[in-house]
Amino acid sequence: MAVAQDADGTTVDSSEAEGLTVRSTARAAQANTLAVLQLCAAGKLRCSEKTQRPGAATVAAVTEVLLGGDFYLTEPIVAFAWPLLLQAGGLAEVTGGRLALTARGRSALAKPAAETVRHLWRRWVGHAVLDEMSRIETIKGQRSARALTAAGPRRRAVAEALAAGPPGEWVAVDLLFTRIQRGGPPFTVARDSWKLYIEDPQYGSLGYDGFHDWSLLEGRYLLCLLFEYAGALGLFDLTYGDPVDARDDFRGNWGADDLDFLSRYDGLQAVRMNALGAYAFGLADRYEPEGDSAAAGPAVKILPNLDIVITGEVQPADELLLSAYGQRTSDRVWSLTVTSLMAAIGAGRPVEELRRFLADRADHELPATVATLFEDVTARAGQLRDLGLARVIECADPALAVLIATDRRLRPLCTPVGDRHLAVPVQHEASFRAALRRLGYAMPPSPGA
Repeated sequence: MAVAQDADGTTVDSSEAEGLTVRSTARAAQANTLAVLQLCAAGKLRCSEKTQRPGAATVAAVTEVLLGGDFYLTEPIVAFAWPLLLQAGGLAEVTGGRLALTARGRSALAKPAAETVRHLWRRWVGHAVLDEMSRIETIKGQRSARALTAAGPRRRAVAEALAAGPPGEWVAVDLLFTRIQRGGPPFTVARDSWKLYIEDPQYGSLGYDGFHDWSLLEGRYLLCLLFEYAGALGLFDLTYGDPVDARDDFRGNWGADDLDFLSRYDGLQAVRMNALGAYAFGLADRYEPEGDSAAAGPAVKILPNLDIVITGEVQPADELLLSAYGQRTSDRVWSLTVTSLMAAIGAGRPVEELRRFLADRADHELPATVATLFEDVTARAGQLRDLGLARVIECADPALAVLIATDRRLRPLCTPVGDRHLAVPVQHEASFRAALRRLGYAMPPSPGA
């Protein structure tokens, strides 16, 4: 496999280049999409409500379910990107520090993963939850006022430049730099390069002539967006190696002597837009899997004894889904019970999600015992409804309870509970108190008010 190296046409066979990894990303990205959605559905991911960034435990949890693992063992890239991508795409939101699926996120579980990937990329370009440049931690001073240009316009410029690349062609990143500088939409990272520095704000300032070249700032921004977000979504196949000493364009800067690399993305050597990328960028009307990306998901057998057996490779997303609905009894077997299904329903997981999964994976109809179980638990679950929180008001006697419950203004705001009690939904409490005063009564403050 030849990789374009420079404008003169020099190439390198990346399959023979020592220490490089060539990675096809489309199949893994689609599997990872479903796996991370399942992690959210299980309530296993947490992010800062202030920054929306994942913590170390969440990065570790995502790493465990990534098909093929992250790009590096010690530098989280894909695992860091996924919680942010889900938030930018409106598929998940931080509630009480925990990342929870939105209605759109729950519906994404039933959609083709390629559609979700396309949606996430387009939303990231317009609604990213961070400036990717902030991931280049060795360049300091970024939070200074007016140090950087607005992230939105430069992100859109880079996305437009990447969309111009021909699908299926390997392009060395240095050649990509040249192409974008010569013909791509112009963009800059620094508004005031004097405010940016390495190690020391005075001696290490990037404001000096020759110390803030395009590859140092714009190039690193491009590498991050390409490697961490477009790469995580599987839009480009990647050739990369160890970032240590992969690039030397920063070595002349003061304070760089002790740095092994300027960014964790320095090891990216070449990229190739694949079929998933062409679909996400709008260069193809539909996604046509290529190579092993077309591999089908694991086959499933559904047994009359309520066991579900995966006969192929166990994918992380499928493992998470089956564990949400059944009890795992061996490496490839999950057992369904009324209790396990009711637990899933109680956690907000509808039985229909499991039914769709089994219909997609199995080559036979549901056994009658399983279909009956699904019908039974669905009917039971439908017999109860959560009407929300309410305050219970105790009246001195039944006559007062009847007076309040039948009053024209108060009747819609409360529900009788027994002879002397009324239930008032908390969202109606203020209106209930006001109407109660007009009736000539007053209620003491609520406990803890």
